[in-house]
Amino acid sequence: MPDPTQDPLYVDEGDHDSAYDDDSASDTTSLASEVTKYRFENGRRYHAYRDGAYWGPNDEKHNNHLDIAHHLFLKAMDNKLFYAPIGPKPQRILDLGAGTGIWVLDVGDQFPSAQVIGVDLSPTQPSFVPPNVRFEVDDFESPWTYTPNSFDFIHARTILGCVADWPALYQQALHHLKPGGYYEQVELGVEFCCDDGSVKPNSPLAQWGRLFTEAGDKMGKTLMIVNKMKDYMVAAGFEDVHEIRQKWPIGAWSSDEHLKDIGRWNQLHTEEGIDGWALALLTRVMDWPVESVQVYLAKMKTALRERKNHSYFEMSICYGRKPVKEKTTE
Repeated sequence: MPDPTQDPLYVDEGDHDSAYDDDSASDTTSLASEVTKYRFENGRRYHAYRDGAYWGPNDEKHNNHLDIAHHLFLKAMDNKLFYAPIGPKPQRILDLGAGTGIWVLDVGDQFPSAQVIGVDLSPTQPSFVPPNVRFEVDDFESPWTYTPNSFDFIHARTILGCVADWPALYQQALHHLKPGGYYEQVELGVEFCCDDGSVKPNSPLAQWGRLFTEAGDKMGKTLMIVNKMKDYMVAAGFEDVHEIRQKWPIGAWSSDEHLKDIGRWNQLHTEEGIDGWALALLTRVMDWPVESVQVYLAKMKTALRERKNHSYFEMSICYGRKPVKEKTTE
């Protein structure tokens, strides 16, 4: 099957469209207070539980951005929530880094007989959910307390920069899947790529990729997992590992009508998300003054709207199966 990411994206030259008892009540109250005692920094709100473990905000602006991203992923994935062939009747599904919970809720609706669990550092999901859906505030980098061999499907989407030890995460997923169960991960790159040289090496867009690659390396949590997850999954022991790669234009410059639509949505997705992506990483990790970050973001937003820049993000979907039989060594 041809790899679509090896083909250049072409510009449309003619387009100008822009359960607790009473004795534990005090403990429960204390834990709830810890989870919701958010950090407020540079006008944005961040998670309190395991403060600093994740670099993105959890305020209303960022959550709106996450819901736009969900819509964009659906458009790019043929209105499918996942590609892994998990079968029609999964019993237990786990989502890592659930965000607003929209993916969990949609999957719970698609499989009403399945128990669907979403885990995240922030309690920003709806309080009232269907009986087959549950959200948990936890750090999926910590040892999991779920029963081994108990999930039919484990899913993660855009958890770049969240994980210090990727091989350990894939081993946890493998250990908790049922034999024959699937793990799927969907990621975006952080580089503003182009096929026609329109993104110049000294431009704010090109600088973004270098900055965020360095920031991920500096904090020990890579932001470029998009290029590594397939190899990690194979090394962990998953079999029948598939990767689907796409190019997501930023803006409606593509000559392909589907990609033009993706580009419009990705422009919105990027403009809505860019402040939240940058503020904590550039101030906490890269030690920039917040005023310098704001100046740089203004340049980025100008560059994003210049039609001469035919930039795109790389997107990858990887899924693999836990072996039905464990491999034995003689």
